[in-house]
Amino acid sequence: MNLNDRFLIKVPASTANLGPGFDSMGLAVNLYLSLEVEKSVKWEVSSASAELMDFPTDDTHFICQIAIQTAAKYGIDLQPCKITVDSNIPLARGLGSSAAAIIAGIELADAVGRIGLTQQEKLLIATEIEGHPDNVGASLFGGLVIGAYQQNEVDMLSISNISFEMVAVIPNEILLTKDSRGVLPSEFTRETAIQASSTANLLVAALLTENWELAGKMMEQDLFHQPYRKPLIHGYQEIEKVAKSLGAFGVALSGAGPTVLCFTEKGKGKKLEQGLISQFSEMTAKLLTIDYIGSSVKEMERFVK
Repeated sequence: MNLNDRFLIKVPASTANLGPGFDSMGLAVNLYLSLEVEKSVKWEVSSASAELMDFPTDDTHFICQIAIQTAAKYGIDLQPCKITVDSNIPLARGLGSSAAAIIAGIELADAVGRIGLTQQEKLLIATEIEGHPDNVGASLFGGLVIGAYQQNEVDMLSISNISFEMVAVIPNEILLTKDSRGVLPSEFTRETAIQASSTANLLVAALLTENWELAGKMMEQDLFHQPYRKPLIHGYQEIEKVAKSLGAFGVALSGAGPTVLCFTEKGKGKKLEQGLISQFSEMTAKLLTIDYIGSSVKEMERFVK
């Protein structure tokens, strides 16, 4: 892509797992990380968002580090940039903030370094950094993604002809992924593995055939991670009970948590959001829809009147 000196990178947030699709299933949602980028003589990063104020303002910023390292893989010494970062993705809440930053860094390297990366190459680089393809794949491709990462290869399908709404119930406390991973068992019996994988398989089939009731049932029957993580989430059972009484067909942790996602059919999300806001005033309840576009890089002129 031949870009001028000013461009915009936009990357959607994501939710992973959807219950049993552990480390393999992701969904892009309509919260965004955006970077206004201008080529410069030195690295400068700024943000008007209070939540992002504490991050470095030079090339030690995580996004810059990802960009510099990605370019270096291709023998390119990346030209510095002046970057204005904006984001409405909550940090450390299970909505893929770090995955969005990784994709943003890779897109930055590709655009400034004119590397010409394919989507598959971007996905592999991002997966190698993140360790699994669910969040990064969703942020890159948009829609519902299902992927497998083995022998240094990533295979992934992105599904865009699917539609439902979600309400994210976001607690005020953060939960770091490393802490949430620490409670997981290191191995499963064959019987448990069969049960867990069949539940995940059936979830995919239920989503693709719009059998929402069955999809919700499979979300709840996850054996891979939710039984171990739910006790870490304050009020999970109460949120689940209230959401289902308000018409949600399924409830699941968003990634490692602590955000709880309540799934509902298209057109019913606003009512669910309002009900959850009234019941859980100490948390944030936010209606989300699926982002079908994924990451994008566009010249700034298109955004300036």
